[in-house]
Amino acid sequence: MATATSRDGTRIGFERAGAGPALVLVDAAGGFRGFGPMGPLAERLADRFTVVTYDRRGRGESGDTPPYAVEREVEDLAAVIEAAGEPAFVHGFSSGAALGLLGAAAGLPIAMLSLLEPPITLDRPSREDGAQREGDLAAEIDELVASGRRADAVEHFHRSIGVPDEIVAGLRQAPFFPALEGIAHTLAYDSRMTSAVSAATLRSVTVPTLVINSSSSDERLRGWAADVAAALPRGRHLTLPGEWHGVPEKVLAPALAGFFA
Repeated sequence: MATATSRDGTRIGFERAGAGPALVLVDAAGGFRGFGPMGPLAERLADRFTVVTYDRRGRGESGDTPPYAVEREVEDLAAVIEAAGEPAFVHGFSSGAALGLLGAAAGLPIAMLSLLEPPITLDRPSREDGAQREGDLAAEIDELVASGRRADAVEHFHRSIGVPDEIVAGLRQAPFFPALEGIAHTLAYDSRMTSAVSAATLRSVTVPTLVINSSSSDERLRGWAADVAAALPRGRHLTLPGEWHGVPEKVLAPALAGFFA
């Protein structure tokens, strides 16, 4: 493991694998180098790229300097890209896709961008109403964590964002649930991250961007991916076979390699 230092002094843990152009993978809610899909995906891509995986702030071996702000996570991504080698390809999953969009909009040295099911709603009645709802969820997560109810915070987050009931019902019995409890406070970060992306953000992202969804995701997730791709100046939409809100690395890796190539 290596570390990069973000603008506010927070140390961000990351690691490299493989050789070739730099490709930074950005995790979704609850994901970090010790848990989630990015490790297996990195292994599949390491024969073509120098793949960099990192722990978003508050997770794994990265620090977490309060108070939280979405801008700090953009600065974290900037520090990781600098360490990886500029410019870099960036792939983000879910809220990690939102972070990738914000980074590209901020002018980070991102050569190309891929997004797996970004939870960005462009058809809500007003930006303010949507941001308020997501802000309320972040505040609810903060309150549950502050009261020591970290397990309840994890369950409440997943239920609130539309995770199917059968998946939520089994969360507490899952072997990875203690890891999710440990980073429950960061779920509020993810909620704030997605609410920070607007239609104006998308219009300002000028790099080639691939937006992917799983064929087995619900209509809402598939529609969000199509809408985001259509709103991007250089967006392209792709549906791949997979499960709900996920595409297996054996399917996703070749698609990413082909796009970035």
